[in-house]
Amino acid sequence: MHSAPLVIGVDYGSDSVRAILMECDTGRILSTSVFEYPRWKAGLYSNVSTQQFRQHPLDYIAGLEYCVKNVLKEVDASAVTGLGIDTTGSTPCAVDANCVPLALLPGFEEDPDAMFVLWKDHTALAEADEINRRASEYPVNYLKYCGGVYSGEWFFSKILHILRHNPRIREKAFTFVEHGDWLTALLTGTKDPSKLLRNRCAAGHKALWNPEWNGLPSREFLASVDPMLGELRNNLYETTYPAGTCAGSLCDEWAERLGLSRNVKISVPAFDAHLGAIGAGIEQGGMVTVFGTSKVDLLTAREVSRAIPGICGQVDGSIIPGYTGLEAGQAAFGDAYAWFKNFLCNTGSSITLPELEKKALCLPVNPEGPLVADWFNGRRTPDADEHLKAAIFGLDLGTKPEQVYRAIVEGTCCGMRAIVERFEENGLKIASIRAVGGIAKKSPLVMQCCADILQKKLSIAESDQVCAIGAAITGAVASGIYPDIPSAIQKMASPTAGTYTPDPEKGKLYDRLYKRYRRYCSALEQESLKDRNRRQ
Repeated sequence: MHSAPLVIGVDYGSDSVRAILMECDTGRILSTSVFEYPRWKAGLYSNVSTQQFRQHPLDYIAGLEYCVKNVLKEVDASAVTGLGIDTTGSTPCAVDANCVPLALLPGFEEDPDAMFVLWKDHTALAEADEINRRASEYPVNYLKYCGGVYSGEWFFSKILHILRHNPRIREKAFTFVEHGDWLTALLTGTKDPSKLLRNRCAAGHKALWNPEWNGLPSREFLASVDPMLGELRNNLYETTYPAGTCAGSLCDEWAERLGLSRNVKISVPAFDAHLGAIGAGIEQGGMVTVFGTSKVDLLTAREVSRAIPGICGQVDGSIIPGYTGLEAGQAAFGDAYAWFKNFLCNTGSSITLPELEKKALCLPVNPEGPLVADWFNGRRTPDADEHLKAAIFGLDLGTKPEQVYRAIVEGTCCGMRAIVERFEENGLKIASIRAVGGIAKKSPLVMQCCADILQKKLSIAESDQVCAIGAAITGAVASGIYPDIPSAIQKMASPTAGTYTPDPEKGKLYDRLYKRYRRYCSALEQESLKDRNRRQ
């Protein structure tokens, strides 16, 4: 028998799902398991050329069962009291009136539109443009708390694209649910979508939910974008719940499949980055940044005096109940470095990222050297524009690969500085930054550049499982082990592994580089807009 209560955190990423088993009183991780999505790994249902990225619910189900059973192998499962989940997002899926994803129904098994539309799917950019145009004319400012721009990566854009392009889905779908909400329904045995506890994180940051207009945007507004959205509005929701809320107990079927007690409590889910901020021990006045293929910046504040323009969202309770959760980020971060490495490999080079990093670390700061506008996957914040493209300036015949690589790193860090400045210009002073994710642990170059360009101290979370830790923390709160998330953070969040301190002299050089970055990016953006206007 295990004397201390245990909880499970399940972290659904873009390529795989992992689960951890944690002691609630010590925060010690007892076991970990990872499962790669087989259909996704085989490249099924996605098309890079059209930016279509879809995932089959069977991959999610297989991963859940494999990982949870795996982490329980060496313990008495009766000690497990709670389970929390995080997912990517916005990752919605069409479901029927029994909350079953259409891809699990006969005749829809191979239809990508019947599957989950992954967060980075960009097939709905045109629909996002329509939502933005209509919102700019509408009397209620529904874009007030999402930075003024609705994204093609978000809930209503993706839904509208599928409804318009697939009559079979349009006829069969009862409603749409986010990935995390569907997993909660699965585990608790909730069959009626109207009884499903929708998570506030996804609703507020991606679906325009806000108490100011009593929930989701009105049926009239959505119908003005497209009558199909207005009709769907009847089968959506009004009430949302923060992570840590108990969504119910494990149902009989899944208790048996996982080898757990029927009394295990399931937390309302949230997005991976938001629960990663909890797992990293987010505090008011500090920012948690998840450095991965893309990048997410998260803050919490007791009071925010205004709607901050150009960010991804500010939502009461989206990270910690009682605090406003604020989100920004960059659509490509690690992806930009990987692109350059792959670009070189396609020309016959066998160089690796560690080799590029080692050479780039030896280079001095050069404010007049190669310069990169970091919009390799469009611009997420500040001021979202998914049509923008990256650019590299200042090359000559003597430019070396490591110089370009360092310029890409500096460009992404300058993009981060633009985000920090937007927060601070609107009254949210950021004292320090806590870095999590693979890049934070693996790349001294990126972390030191961030510290020097931002002139802020960066601390590195020790654990590389902060999203799963955050999910486990919500499971501990949902099961009553802790009264609230801040109490659980004190015992269960990741400790610090190290710190990067800014160099003031390099900071002066980077100030010059950053001013040049802003000038070049502004000119590039203006030319991009002219090109778009000419094409229309």
